[in-house]
Amino acid sequence: MRDVPVTGRAPAPDLARGAALLLIAVANAHTFVTHRGIGVRAYPLDPTGVDAWLAAAQLTLVDGRAYPLFALLFGYGIAGLARRAARDGAGPDQVLALVRRRGGALFAVGAAHAVLLWHGDFVAAYGLIAVVLAPVLVRGSTAVLVLTGVAATTLLALLYAPVALTRSDAASASPSLVAPDVLSAAVERFGEWLFGNLLVSALGLLGAAVAGVLVARAGWLDAPARHRRALRRVAVAGIGAGVVGGLPLGLVAAGVWVPSEPVALVVGVLHAVTGYAAGAGYAAAAALVVARGSATRPVAGALVALGRRSLSGYLAQSVVFVGLFPAWTLGLGAGLPLGAATLCGAGVWLLTVVAAVVSRQRGRRGPAARPGIGG
Repeated sequence: MRDVPVTGRAPAPDLARGAALLLIAVANAHTFVTHRGIGVRAYPLDPTGVDAWLAAAQLTLVDGRAYPLFALLFGYGIAGLARRAARDGAGPDQVLALVRRRGGALFAVGAAHAVLLWHGDFVAAYGLIAVVLAPVLVRGSTAVLVLTGVAATTLLALLYAPVALTRSDAASASPSLVAPDVLSAAVERFGEWLFGNLLVSALGLLGAAVAGVLVARAGWLDAPARHRRALRRVAVAGIGAGVVGGLPLGLVAAGVWVPSEPVALVVGVLHAVTGYAAGAGYAAAAALVVARGSATRPVAGALVALGRRSLSGYLAQSVVFVGLFPAWTLGLGAGLPLGAATLCGAGVWLLTVVAAVVSRQRGRRGPAARPGIGG
């Protein structure tokens, strides 16, 4: 399938998507580690040495920061889709129908991904948001979007408040990873996704998605050179807040700090809320790279190529992880050091970058690219 024309397509969101996939690969890889107990956000219980340092670093910079970044870019994409459709003559109801069709396609892809590969899918959650909240995302005023984002973020913070208290000797937080065969794993995975992940993910992504709509309306990612000052402020403040808010939970996960229960609840809330700030900061940093004219350089260009095929890149990560780690495939996740899982995640991401560059050179879209779905 030949690539669609991309003339005039803003490179900043694609650059951010390509980089975000590295964060997602690293954040997801540790969830496939089994038989090491379950600690904070599914990190191994009581890590030592390099694993302890990695857990602290990832919870500070990556975990709970990658998905808000991608959700912000999703909201930006929905706003751009609606804007282009209206510019091409579509009426208000037609625009809503288009957004809902896109959401339905994403939900179908995400559901298949969850049932066949990994219960932690978030594509279906995006689809659910687009189908149910299309009027808010497309027509909502700034006040409505802000109130929606604040409400969703508040609920998310309450849900994640106890995360610093997580301690279990279970083999895995996901029974599907330690299931003995393909069929039982699929049954477990379906339940984990439908009853444990889908709605929580949708709620967790909603706040950042509406922020992405606001960013699209402001034009920051479309013309970053015009908004350098604002983008610098967002990048510094957002990433700084993410570090300050993420480090306490990282220290808990590493076993360096054992807070009292009331303090631990505050740590969980702080980590969740500042993840949104970090996601916005990372998006602003990508836009600043583009504003400096660096998007055409080899590394940035490779990230843009992957960002334009982000759905394919995301699904490819799961294919490789599932082939390596669960008990019903090669079972390499059992007792795996966190460092090895992290290197595997980064390596898989690098392979998708290479594949995206080759695909671009051949004028092809990603394997998952279909009309109404994306690359």
